[in-house]
Amino acid sequence: MTPGGEHVYFTDRGIEELENRRGEEEVTLGWVADQLRTFVDLNPDFEVPVERLATWLARLDDEDEE
Repeated sequence: MTPGGEHVYFTDRGIEELENRRGEEEVTLGWVADQLRTFVDLNPDFEVPVERLATWLARLDDEDEE
């Protein structure tokens, strides 16, 4: 649990670290896309989940998908 009493899933640890270490930075989505491409190049087994995340982020505002 976090100090606020919320449950933290194992997968949230990386998200929390990202927020704690780099949460104050401003980046472009182009930069994020480049980092995701690099990650997939280095870790090809993660291509499908990264593509799903990227597609989900790209379509957040699409009302047709809901």
